[in-house]
Amino acid sequence: MFITFEGIEGTGKSTQITLLKAHLETLGRSVLVTCEPGGSRIGRELRRVLLSLENSDLCARAELFLYLADRAQHVAQVVRPALQAGQVVLCDRFADSTVAYQAFGRGLDADLLHSLNELAVAGTWPDLTILLDIDPRTGLERAMARNAAEGKTVAEGRFEAESLAFHQRVREGYAAWAARFPQRIRLVEAKGTPEDIALHIRELVEARLNV
Repeated sequence: MFITFEGIEGTGKSTQITLLKAHLETLGRSVLVTCEPGGSRIGRELRRVLLSLENSDLCARAELFLYLADRAQHVAQVVRPALQAGQVVLCDRFADSTVAYQAFGRGLDADLLHSLNELAVAGTWPDLTILLDIDPRTGLERAMARNAAEGKTVAEGRFEAESLAFHQRVREGYAAWAARFPQRIRLVEAKGTPEDIALHIRELVEARLNV
């Protein structure tokens, strides 16, 4: 099973992935945790370019193609082999991020980006996408505090430096995309306790796993 986690900055995706991994392992599942950008060896090189605050001059189209290259390599080298081996794959961001950030955030064409994603994933779409939703101001505050605590303000702070209006567009884009693909994308409020959020996610996942 392939499960992706989406949402604007600071929604707590990493925390929820960690909690879900632990739960699935208690059920006897083999779990692989990965991310985009950076889930493959080549992807880690691309991640440095894409997230560094030093690359604030990266144009929207170049940004898009770097994300697509990262995704194609990630699927071929990491995601598809793990699924073929019978593992549950939990991925922090995937193709929906490209639509939310580069289409709704940057203004590129959403349908075109979806077609390009189809090419990049080569048929490997998530079985379930958890969309964690939070107010952009709260999310940005969380994300910037996290980056500061981890010393990543420059190395991985390019999107946190975007305007509040940008993040609002991204949030609205995610909501619109979830409405377009309601069977796959399930929205989860991210303003409760981590434990309450994890319980909601667990129920969604177990329904798909038929546990």
